[in-house]
Amino acid sequence: MATKAIKSHINNSRADRVFNFFNYIVLALVLVGVLYPLWYILIASISDPNLVTLGKVTLYPKGVTFAGYKKVLEYRDVWIGFRNSIFYTVAFTALSTALTVSSGYVLSRKDLVGRKLLTGFFMVCMFFNGGLIPTYMVVRSLGMIDTVWAVIVPNCVWVYNMLIARTFFSTTLPDEMLEATQIDGCTNLRFFFRFAIPLSPSIIAVIALFYAVAQWNSFFDALVYLKTKDLYPLQIHLRNILLMNSVDSSVVGDAASMDERQRLADMLKYVLIIVSSTPMFILYPFVQKYFVKGVMIGAVKG
Repeated sequence: MATKAIKSHINNSRADRVFNFFNYIVLALVLVGVLYPLWYILIASISDPNLVTLGKVTLYPKGVTFAGYKKVLEYRDVWIGFRNSIFYTVAFTALSTALTVSSGYVLSRKDLVGRKLLTGFFMVCMFFNGGLIPTYMVVRSLGMIDTVWAVIVPNCVWVYNMLIARTFFSTTLPDEMLEATQIDGCTNLRFFFRFAIPLSPSIIAVIALFYAVAQWNSFFDALVYLKTKDLYPLQIHLRNILLMNSVDSSVVGDAASMDERQRLADMLKYVLIIVSSTPMFILYPFVQKYFVKGVMIGAVKG
């Protein structure tokens, strides 16, 4: 009883109540700061563009219209870009995750000769690179310009993710497990696929999510290396609309006037942001349970 009374006093002390109050206030402000831009984009995508431009749309949609979504559904380049983005994201994530996890496991092996030297070499590459022009020359010499591989291959391994995977394996897989399996005749390759991979769903999910989100939002590599419009990812079309304030005439070609074309162009900005962000919002809940666990374990110093 005395212990419960002490705990109750500690939990209900005035200092704790004040701290909790301000803590909730700060968290509520952060929540509003994160959610309101998303909410504004959503309501602006279904509101009258003229009212949005005049600043009359703030908390709820006005002059509700779904003309922007209708135009996007009729826009051929958006569907091609959506298809390309899905392909780039899936291929890039699969290749990058496989290379990162396998290399992280190799670097975690204490019996690897020159392990620290190799890790230091990769860390130097993480902070320093050749720059855009040498990278472009390498990609061109490999014959990947204006191909899907130019978007997938050049940045397929991030050293930071590799180090997270290395730390995870070195702190999760005990040496005794490897020694026991080797006594039974288990090879290194078999140990990796039969034991290391099944015991690492959290770190694999985290690394895959990092790669998927980055590739889905990426447009720079496609902007530099791709020339064919049918190879453009969705983000290139979104970038053109957001930064250059232009929309292909096939989208607004039936508009009655320049004012109407501009009105539809302004609406499509918000619509395309919603369309391009939706897949990541759908994906995240499926890997969220692994996210915190994988990041925390991978962050332990090895």
